[in-house]
Amino acid sequence: MSLVAGIDSSTQSVKVSVHDADTGQLVRTGRASHPDGTECPPDAWRKALETASAGLLDGVAAIAVAGQQHGMVALDAAGVPVRPALLWNDTRSAPDADDLLTEFGGPAAWADAVGSVPVASFTVTKLRWLARVEPDRAAKVEQVLLPHDWLTWQLAGGSAAGRLDIETSTDRGDASGTGYWSPITGAYRLDLLRLALGREVRVPRVAAPAEAVGHFGSGALLAAGTGDNMAAALGLGLESGDIAVSLGTSGTAFAVADVPARDVTGTVAGFADATGRYLPLVATLNAARVLIAGASALGVSVDEFSTLATTAPAGAGGLVLLPYLDGERTPNLPDATGTLSGITRANLTPTHIARAFVEGVLCGLADAVDALVRVGVRPRRIVLIGGAAVSSAVRAVAARTFEVPVHLPPEAEYVARGAARQAAWALAGTSEPPNWPVAGTDVLAADPAPEVRAAYTTARLERYPGS
Repeated sequence: MSLVAGIDSSTQSVKVSVHDADTGQLVRTGRASHPDGTECPPDAWRKALETASAGLLDGVAAIAVAGQQHGMVALDAAGVPVRPALLWNDTRSAPDADDLLTEFGGPAAWADAVGSVPVASFTVTKLRWLARVEPDRAAKVEQVLLPHDWLTWQLAGGSAAGRLDIETSTDRGDASGTGYWSPITGAYRLDLLRLALGREVRVPRVAAPAEAVGHFGSGALLAAGTGDNMAAALGLGLESGDIAVSLGTSGTAFAVADVPARDVTGTVAGFADATGRYLPLVATLNAARVLIAGASALGVSVDEFSTLATTAPAGAGGLVLLPYLDGERTPNLPDATGTLSGITRANLTPTHIARAFVEGVLCGLADAVDALVRVGVRPRRIVLIGGAAVSSAVRAVAARTFEVPVHLPPEAEYVARGAARQAAWALAGTSEPPNWPVAGTDVLAADPAPEVRAAYTTARLERYPGS
C-alpha cells in the first residue's frame, strides 16, 4: 500500500490526513491549533503542522498542502516575513480595494483581467494596504507568497535560515485568488502587482495540477498543493452540476466549471480549480462563527442551540437575522454589522432567536448559489459540507432553503482529503486524479419554505439598499 498525506492549514488549525493512494481509504489523522484571528505569524502554521503530523508521515510517499486562500506572506531578501501574514478575513484593506478598483478602470476591467473584482479578502488589496500604511515594511518586501506556498516551501527545506536556493511554487487554483494572476490567460498580471505595491517583486512559479515541486525529508514527493476550496472540490470529487456549500469559519458556495467566470458585479470570484478547470466561487465571512456567537449569547452549547432552532417554526415567527457579525464580503459590506429585525414579544424567545440565526446564515448562502446560477452554473444538487453541517438545525433549514436536492456526504476533512488526492495524483503521474469515491451520501428532504428567503431578502434590501 502506498500512502499519501494531505495537509489542511486553515484559519484556526492544521489537519493532516494520511490515505491509501489507490483507494483513498483514510489511514490516520492528526490535528493541532494555531492562533486564530485576522493575522498570524507564518511560523505558527509550521509549528502547528509539526505537532499535527508528529509520527504520521513515516512511510508516506507523497504530500500536498491546501491552505486558506488569499493570505499575504511578504518576505524580505533573507526569506523572513516582514510582518505577520494578513489573512483572508482581514477587512482593513477595504478602502484599498476601492482605490484599486477605480485606478484600473472599474469592475469590468478587473473581471476581464483576472476573472474577479477585488475585495478586501484578495492579496492584491493587502499589498496596497501594506504600501499605504506600513511603507517601511513594504520597502523590504522581495517576494510574496500565499499560506500554502509558504508551507510547501518549508516542507521542501526553504526557511528563514537561508535556503533561498529552493524554488517557491504555487498552483493555478490558489494563484487565482491573488488578484494578480489570471485564470483566463494562465499568467501573472505583474502590472496589477505593481499597481498595488508600487513596484515589482518576486512571485512563486505556478506549477501544473499534478506536478511534483520538490521533496520532503527522506524523499517523499511534494505536490503543488492548492487553496482550501479547490482542495475541497477535489476531495469531494465534484462534477458538473454539483455546488458545494461549505459552512466553516467562512461560508462558501462553489462549483467546477469548464470555462472561466467573469462577474462584473464582483459577487462571483472567477477562480481556477486544482485540476485544470475553473471554480467560480462566492464567499461570505459569516458562517459557523455566527452560530457559535448565537449559542454564546443564549448561554447554551452549540448542540443545545441547534436543538432550540429545530423546535421553532420556519420563519422564526417573523424574526430575521442579517448575519454580518464580522462585516461581510458577499455582499461587499466590510463595515456592516449584524441586524436582528422583526422583533415582537411573541418571537423574542431562545427558540426563535436560534432559528433566525440558522436561517440567516443559510439564506446568505442560498443567495450565493443564486449568484453562481447567474454566471452559468446549472445546479443539479447541493453538497453540504463544513464543520457546521453536522448541526441538525443546519441540515433541516438547508433542506428547506435551497431549490435543488441537498446531499450530505459523510463527515470528513475534505480539504485535507483533497490535498491527499492531489498528492496521489502527482505520485501516479496520470492524466487524471485517482478515483476516490465518496460513499454513504445522504439526501436531505423537506418541504421548501420560500417565505423565509423572501423575508430575508426584504430585510437585507431595507437595511442595505442595492445589496
